[in-house]
Amino acid sequence: MRGIFLQLLFVYFVAVFCSLLGLQTAQAQGVAGVDPYTNQLIERVQVKIVSPSDDAGLNARVEDSVRTTLALFPGQRFSQQQLELRLAQTRRIRDVGAVEYDVSFGRRGGLNIAVQVTLGDTAEPEGRGMSFGGKFPTIYEKDGTYLRFKLDVLGLYYANNNAWYGRPDLMLNGNPLVEGEPSGEGFDDWFEAYVHYGIYGITPINDNLYVYGGLSAITAGSVGQELFTDKTRSYTGIEDAYVGLVGGETSSEGNRLSYNLSVGRQRFTLVNGFLIANTASNGSNRAALQANARWSADMLALARLRYNTTMFELFYLDPDELDVVDSETTYAGANLEIQPTPNLDLGISYVTTPVSSFNYFSPVGGIAGTREGLEVFDARFNYAPNGIGAPGVFFGGEYAMQRNRNFDMDARAGWLEVGYSFAEAKWSPTVSYRISSFSGDDPDTDTYERWDPMLSGGTGEQWVQGANHFKVVQDSNVIAHRVQARFRPNPKFELVPQLWAFYAEDKNNIGGNPALSFLSDSEYGYEANITAKWFVNRNTYVHGHIAYTWPGDGTKAALGGDAEDWLSAMLFVRYAF
Repeated sequence: MRGIFLQLLFVYFVAVFCSLLGLQTAQAQGVAGVDPYTNQLIERVQVKIVSPSDDAGLNARVEDSVRTTLALFPGQRFSQQQLELRLAQTRRIRDVGAVEYDVSFGRRGGLNIAVQVTLGDTAEPEGRGMSFGGKFPTIYEKDGTYLRFKLDVLGLYYANNNAWYGRPDLMLNGNPLVEGEPSGEGFDDWFEAYVHYGIYGITPINDNLYVYGGLSAITAGSVGQELFTDKTRSYTGIEDAYVGLVGGETSSEGNRLSYNLSVGRQRFTLVNGFLIANTASNGSNRAALQANARWSADMLALARLRYNTTMFELFYLDPDELDVVDSETTYAGANLEIQPTPNLDLGISYVTTPVSSFNYFSPVGGIAGTREGLEVFDARFNYAPNGIGAPGVFFGGEYAMQRNRNFDMDARAGWLEVGYSFAEAKWSPTVSYRISSFSGDDPDTDTYERWDPMLSGGTGEQWVQGANHFKVVQDSNVIAHRVQARFRPNPKFELVPQLWAFYAEDKNNIGGNPALSFLSDSEYGYEANITAKWFVNRNTYVHGHIAYTWPGDGTKAALGGDAEDWLSAMLFVRYAF
């Protein structure tokens, strides 16, 4: 074990060294988001008057009004579209001439939002936007009605050496996504790109109630030797198509009440993505597998109520699955988040599956049951004694149970993390250790115990566990150890190195990759990776990643002793209005 650890450290520092030399970097996960904003944790919100008036009372009133209208607070999840619509509302505030915002990296991987307010005549009574001779992307803004274009363009390069440990013949045997020649032994690379374009808007019904909506499409393409295919593909499809109502008020005592009701094709993440994040599928005929262009579910009905730091939501979700693997699964659930003290976040969730044809396979042969009737009970906490993003220690944990109304099921999953933020040190480093466990199925019991990963995912810092390894073993029948650091040479640039060790919770792995159905050893493998992220400006984002993964004894034996180390690299540039 000592030799493996030294090897892990050696490869890790080689990866860091190469990335700092400027060699081809980066990695993308087929289910990881390349959107650097959406659903990221907000660590800090700053409202600043750029050229304050000599009247201190005026400055205080305007700043407080902007904060109240934005309703944006640390601990919430960020939505760029929602912020843009709220900014339009702030421009109606008396003595506000202009409002802009900027985004930078927080100390713990979240976002810092800086809002700049310029005093002046309120919201240009004659109107703003292209309809009044203004500039792209605002189409129309007057009397609280705001309509804007969305344009999001991304280009991505991805390369593998010895993908699937050089054994795609075994690792992809029977995989319905394979078409033509998949990546495998030796070097393979490809390009992906997408354009996301649409229109989003909001208009007032009265001073406290607004109706909003969005309509967009995505055109995506892939060319080269991708993970599952060498076929050149392109695809255009509707992405967002939703309407909603948002409203609320702030009492004279300062209590904030807000509500948001929406329905249609849209993106949804349940809290941190542990249960639900990937509400749309990519790749196959849709192309852009690693760019993960599409996120919107076929249908999401969402009701969200927030009172100060307490938030409650109800949802119904029909994910947008690929035709070749469509299980016709739907989800419904409820989520409650509270903040009993400023530094402690608590949450509980319940999720159930009303309809599904997805099968659970028994370790002794046959089908144990289907996902229909699944019930998930989840509880979690995050504690930062000194506050989110502040120097010092932080903790977090989550525990979840899965049952099924139609057969005997008892699956468990959870995680614990401890870290420390050296916020005042050079490069503001943060280090953390996380252990996560997702149960496997013991063949000696009648109960089905294998954890169903559902729609878990998000980014490589959430529940995509390992850039390469996640493609082999997803979040089921696995115990994963992660050591992670963050370095911020400046607020716009961040480096995130990770070390991973993966073990099977049970040597029976039926229901996972068929090539790894029976393991002689619990050692899946190890990975070292590093990510570089750069906000060039508010519109341009650059992301690079390099990952090196090598198989453990269990994986090697399952592949007949012929398993190569896997190196992947990725780089993308995203430009968005």
